[in-house]
Amino acid sequence: MQTILGKWRDEAYVLLRIMMGFMIGCHGVQKMFGLLDAEGPAHGLFLVAGVIETIGGLLIILGLFASPVALLLSGEMAVAYFMVHASFRFWPLLNGGEIVVANCFVFLYIAAMGAGPLSLDAWFDRRASAA
Repeated sequence: MQTILGKWRDEAYVLLRIMMGFMIGCHGVQKMFGLLDAEGPAHGLFLVAGVIETIGGLLIILGLFASPVALLLSGEMAVAYFMVHASFRFWPLLNGGEIVVANCFVFLYIAAMGAGPLSLDAWFDRRASAA
């Protein structure tokens, strides 16, 4: 069976990568700077998470070092789930951790797939192969 958006597969993937980078970057900015309705800048491990999310989100948007950065973000989301959400209750539906689990697996997918065609990684690869 033909997929509905099969001919737009690359573009849809790039859009997914860019939006995931933007969304995780927003979480990072919230933690680092106390913006976007945060109660104030984070401290300790939450500040470290904010730095990872802010810089990682920007790199994911640009498609630069996308695989290792996405793997780091996937791991960070797994740690966040078990340190914050699972301490209340295990099941994501019951502890508010659905988005964290979803982020974890989407970033794992990005780590496996790479940045895609519209990215700085692809641009650098094209330049290297032309040289």
